[in-house]
Amino acid sequence: MAETPLPKTMMEAVRYFADPDVCVDFVAKLRWPNGPVCPTCKGTEHSYLTTRRLWKCKNKTCHKQFSVKLGSIFEDSAIPLDKWLVSIWVIANSKNGISSYELGRAVGITQKSAWFVLHRIRLAMRTGSWLRQSGEVEADETYVGGKAENMHAKVKRQKKRDSRGKVAKTVIAGTLQRGTETTVSQVNAQVIPDDSVASIRAHVRTRVASKSKLYTDGHKAYGGLKHEFQHSWVSHEVGEYVRGRVHTGGIDNFWTLLKRGLAGTYVQVAPEHVSRYVDERVFTFNMRDLTDLGRFQMVLSRISGRRLTYAALTRAI
Repeated sequence: MAETPLPKTMMEAVRYFADPDVCVDFVAKLRWPNGPVCPTCKGTEHSYLTTRRLWKCKNKTCHKQFSVKLGSIFEDSAIPLDKWLVSIWVIANSKNGISSYELGRAVGITQKSAWFVLHRIRLAMRTGSWLRQSGEVEADETYVGGKAENMHAKVKRQKKRDSRGKVAKTVIAGTLQRGTETTVSQVNAQVIPDDSVASIRAHVRTRVASKSKLYTDGHKAYGGLKHEFQHSWVSHEVGEYVRGRVHTGGIDNFWTLLKRGLAGTYVQVAPEHVSRYVDERVFTFNMRDLTDLGRFQMVLSRISGRRLTYAALTRAI
């Protein structure tokens, strides 16, 4: 009998992963291309317990049983793999994200569980390390947070204040390496402590290779970088947004996509979790040239060694 082709659409994915054995086999092949490896002793000799969908290590000093979930974002989750995989497909291929309420209704789990599932998937989306960007690079920062005038007086009093005494917002710094004829533009964004000169310059120096062409707006923080980069800027204050190759249109477009998801899909995001939503949007933006299946497989390839407990997730709330 011919092998079932891999899914290309959401509908095909739901049908493909309806079989628990197919789910286990699919995840196992991505996690362990050369065969299952015992998470405890790293042994490769094992037997498979078909009725329980578990492997048993044959190492004489180990003999531990392990599942495909162990040592991954799925660990200790009672949610079956078919629902996990459909959830990953949805979030990996959603341009504006999906709320926990909507995901919960779609796959048949509670909103609380869906919220936890989404954050664990975002952990898999996070880029572990960044190579410094080079060539033509745009740098900018943006601010996320509710308007002070819309806050209840009690909430407003509890909010942190910036150096000007105003209600502080979460600051996100970003750099975008422009694409070439053979590559698409790639963005790097992360939450930084504040919008001080030191914080913004530190982000640029960490993420951009020296001597690169750096394009920014007229923020004073970028003013001292001309000796480290080929720095050019436009002054938004006087209505200048483009001067030849000099502009920040690419990174501004990314900020629009990010805020569309935060305001339109998630509505309200706790400051403690903003970085997780940024990771999600960075992933989908940078992987936009892949197919739906490609993005799905990319997330699954990153699930190992990234465990997030509910206690750790809610500790700061």
